[in-house]
Amino acid sequence: MKNILFIVFVSLLLLGACSKRKAVSMEEHVVNLHYDTTAIDSFSPGAMSVDVARKIRQSSPEYLDSVKQALKLQQEEKRLREELEKENKKKEEEKNKKGTEESTPIQTQ
Repeated sequence: MKNILFIVFVSLLLLGACSKRKAVSMEEHVVNLHYDTTAIDSFSPGAMSVDVARKIRQSSPEYLDSVKQALKLQQEEKRLREELEKENKKKEEEKNKKGTEESTPIQTQ
C-alpha cells in the first residue's frame, strides 16, 4: 500500500513538473485605442496623400465660398477703418483751425 501511494505521488509530481506551462502573454495588458478614423495602408486602393486630400478640400464649393466671405469681411473692415481715419483727421483739422483762430488776436486797422 505504501508503495502504491508512493508511486501515485511520484507520478503526479512528474506529470505536474513535465506539463507545458502557460506563458503569460502581454496581450492581456495591451490597451486597445479606439480612433474615429480608419488607417489605410499607403499601398492599398483608396489611399491618398495628404497633399491631394488638402487640394480636394480646398477645391470644394463650401471652402471657396468661405474664402470669398472672409475676403469680403476683410475688405469691409478695411473700408470702415479708412472712413474712421478720415473722419478723425477732419475732426483734428477742425480743432486745429479753431485753436489757431482763437489763439491769434484779431487785428483791426
